[in-house]
Amino acid sequence: MYVVTIDPEVCVGCGECVRGCPAQILGMNDDGKAEVVGDDCMGCESCVLVCPVGAVKLDEY
Repeated sequence: MYVVTIDPEVCVGCGECVRGCPAQILGMNDDGKAEVVGDDCMGCESCVLVCPVGAVKLDEY
């Protein structure tokens, strides 16, 4: 099982992780920051790789 977390203090709201996620489990919240909106992460690390500020973290449990 893979779990994505996004640090809202680091996220700049560019949306690259949202656009790069093939599982479509990321979205933008009302504050203009990325957030996890689903739980079917595939573990592909696309979101981690495209984040320009390192706000996205992927863990395997």
